[in-house]
Amino acid sequence: MKKAKDHKKYVEELKKGDKVITTSGIHGKIVDMNDTTFLIDVDGGTKIRFEKSSISLEASRALNTPSVK
Repeated sequence: MKKAKDHKKYVEELKKGDKVITTSGIHGKIVDMNDTTFLIDVDGGTKIRFEKSSISLEASRALNTPSVK
């Protein structure tokens, strides 16, 4: 239950311009959103609509967390 709660909170905090990775491994940037979906620009103007539940919490967090060197 905690994992589902964390995922829901993370997805609710996402906004246009954030980079995400889907559970199927597709990388992209959010260009539009509504209540249940994100429109993601995957590369070179190609846009695909995904359900919010398909966003990978762990991979997207890692993508957006600056690494310390």
